[in-house]
Amino acid sequence: MPVTGYAPGAYDLFHIGHLNILRHAAAHCDRLIAGVVSDEMLLLSKGRLPVVPLRERMEIVAALSCVDDVHAEVVPDKLDTWREVGFDVIFKGDDWRGTPKGLQLEHDFSGVGVEVRYFPYTVHTSSTALRQALAVLETHAALDGGVLR
Repeated sequence: MPVTGYAPGAYDLFHIGHLNILRHAAAHCDRLIAGVVSDEMLLLSKGRLPVVPLRERMEIVAALSCVDDVHAEVVPDKLDTWREVGFDVIFKGDDWRGTPKGLQLEHDFSGVGVEVRYFPYTVHTSSTALRQALAVLETHAALDGGVLR
Protein backbone atom coordinates (compact mmCIF):
# COMPACT_ATOMS: atom_id res chain seq x y z
CA MET A 1 0.00 0.00 0.00
CA PRO A 2 1.48 3.42 -0.96
CA VAL A 3 2.63 5.62 1.93
CA THR A 4 1.79 9.32 1.91
CA GLY A 5 4.12 11.54 3.90
CA TYR A 6 3.60 15.05 5.18
CA ALA A 7 6.43 17.48 5.94
CA PRO A 8 5.16 20.71 7.51
CA GLY A 9 7.30 23.79 7.89
CA ALA A 10 7.52 27.51 7.45
CA TYR A 11 10.13 27.13 4.70
CA ASP A 12 10.94 30.82 5.15
CA LEU A 13 14.34 31.96 3.89
CA PHE A 14 14.64 28.53 2.22
CA HIS A 15 17.99 26.91 3.05
CA ILE A 16 19.83 23.57 3.01
CA GLY A 17 18.14 22.38 6.23
CA HIS A 18 14.76 22.66 4.52
CA LEU A 19 16.05 20.82 1.48
CA ASN A 20 17.56 18.09 3.66
CA ILE A 21 14.34 17.35 5.52
CA LEU A 22 12.29 17.29 2.31
CA ARG A 23 14.78 14.97 0.57
CA HIS A 24 14.87 12.64 3.59
CA ALA A 25 11.08 12.66 3.80
CA ALA A 26 10.67 11.87 0.09
CA ALA A 27 13.00 8.89 0.47
CA HIS A 28 10.71 7.44 3.17
CA CYS A 29 7.34 7.63 1.45
CA ASP A 30 5.76 7.09 -1.94
CA ARG A 31 4.13 10.51 -2.12
CA LEU A 32 5.32 13.62 -0.27
CA ILE A 33 3.10 16.55 0.58
CA ALA A 34 4.90 19.61 1.93
CA GLY A 35 2.76 21.66 4.30
CA VAL A 36 3.73 25.32 4.09
CA VAL A 37 2.59 27.13 7.21
CA SER A 38 0.59 30.27 6.44
CA ASP A 39 1.72 33.76 7.40
CA GLU A 40 -1.13 34.00 9.92
CA MET A 41 -0.25 30.68 11.59
CA LEU A 42 3.42 31.72 11.83
CA LEU A 43 2.41 34.97 13.47
CA LEU A 44 0.23 33.00 15.90
CA SER A 45 2.84 30.33 16.71
CA LYS A 46 6.12 32.25 16.50
CA GLY A 47 4.98 35.82 17.09
CA ARG A 48 6.38 37.09 13.80
CA LEU A 49 5.55 37.13 10.13
CA PRO A 50 7.78 35.34 7.63
CA VAL A 51 10.15 37.31 5.41
CA VAL A 52 8.87 35.53 2.30
CA PRO A 53 5.07 35.52 1.77
CA LEU A 54 3.11 32.25 1.70
CA ARG A 55 2.44 32.20 -2.05
CA GLU A 56 6.17 32.54 -2.83
CA ARG A 57 7.21 29.96 -0.22
CA MET A 58 4.69 27.52 -1.71
CA GLU A 59 6.05 28.15 -5.21
CA ILE A 60 9.63 27.55 -4.08
CA VAL A 61 8.75 24.27 -2.33
CA ALA A 62 6.52 23.09 -5.21
CA ALA A 63 9.44 23.51 -7.63
CA LEU A 64 11.44 20.78 -5.85
CA SER A 65 11.45 17.41 -7.60
CA CYS A 66 11.23 15.58 -4.25
CA VAL A 67 7.86 17.22 -3.43
CA ASP A 68 4.71 15.81 -5.03
CA ASP A 69 2.21 18.32 -3.69
CA VAL A 70 2.09 21.45 -1.54
CA HIS A 71 -0.56 22.30 1.02
CA ALA A 72 -1.12 25.72 2.62
CA GLU A 73 -1.37 25.01 6.33
CA VAL A 74 -3.92 27.48 7.67
CA VAL A 75 -5.05 25.80 10.91
CA PRO A 76 -2.99 25.40 14.10
CA ASP A 77 -3.94 21.78 14.82
CA LYS A 78 -2.02 19.16 12.81
CA LEU A 79 -4.88 16.68 13.33
CA ASP A 80 -7.19 19.08 11.49
CA THR A 81 -4.62 19.20 8.69
CA TRP A 82 -4.49 15.39 8.66
CA ARG A 83 -8.28 15.22 8.36
CA GLU A 84 -8.12 17.60 5.38
CA VAL A 85 -5.02 16.24 3.61
CA GLY A 86 -4.72 12.59 4.67
CA PHE A 87 -1.25 11.16 5.29
CA ASP A 88 0.33 8.09 6.89
CA VAL A 89 3.49 9.60 8.33
CA ILE A 90 4.45 13.11 9.42
CA PHE A 91 8.08 14.19 9.24
CA LYS A 92 9.73 16.67 11.63
CA GLY A 93 13.27 17.73 12.46
CA ASP A 94 14.74 15.91 15.44
CA ASP A 95 14.88 19.20 17.32
CA TRP A 96 11.22 18.36 18.09
CA ARG A 97 12.04 14.93 19.57
CA GLY A 98 11.35 14.77 23.32
CA THR A 99 10.00 18.33 23.48
CA PRO A 100 6.51 19.10 24.77
CA LYS A 101 5.39 19.92 21.21
CA GLY A 102 6.93 16.72 19.83
CA LEU A 103 5.43 14.55 22.57
CA GLN A 104 2.01 16.13 21.99
CA LEU A 105 2.35 15.49 18.24
CA GLU A 106 3.22 11.83 18.89
CA HIS A 107 0.30 11.47 21.32
CA ASP A 108 -2.20 13.09 18.96
CA PHE A 109 -1.19 11.03 15.95
CA SER A 110 -0.89 7.71 17.78
CA GLY A 111 -4.68 7.76 18.14
CA VAL A 112 -5.23 7.89 14.36
CA GLY A 113 -2.42 5.56 13.28
CA VAL A 114 -0.07 8.21 11.87
CA GLU A 115 3.63 7.67 12.48
CA VAL A 116 5.79 10.61 13.58
CA ARG A 117 9.25 10.26 12.08
CA TYR A 118 12.17 12.54 12.95
CA PHE A 119 15.12 13.46 10.74
CA PRO A 120 18.39 15.12 11.72
CA TYR A 121 18.08 18.86 12.16
CA THR A 122 20.69 20.84 10.23
CA VAL A 123 22.26 22.62 13.20
CA HIS A 124 24.58 24.98 11.33
CA THR A 125 21.78 26.56 9.27
CA SER A 126 18.35 27.76 10.31
CA SER A 127 15.97 30.52 9.36
CA THR A 128 16.52 32.00 12.83
CA ALA A 129 20.29 32.10 12.26
CA LEU A 130 19.75 33.70 8.85
CA ARG A 131 17.43 36.33 10.38
CA GLN A 132 20.05 37.11 13.02
CA ALA A 133 22.79 37.43 10.40
CA LEU A 134 20.62 39.78 8.34
CA ALA A 135 19.91 41.89 11.42
CA VAL A 136 23.64 42.21 12.11
CA LEU A 137 24.26 43.24 8.48
CA GLU A 138 21.46 45.80 8.65
CA THR A 139 22.87 47.23 11.88
CA HIS A 140 26.36 47.51 10.38
CA ALA A 141 24.95 49.09 7.22
CA ALA A 142 23.11 51.67 9.32
CA LEU A 143 26.31 52.45 11.24
CA ASP A 144 28.28 52.75 7.97
CA GLY A 145 25.86 55.26 6.49
CA GLY A 146 23.68 52.69 4.77
CA VAL A 147 26.50 50.92 2.90
CA LEU A 148 26.75 47.15 3.20
CA ARG A 149 30.36 45.97 3.36
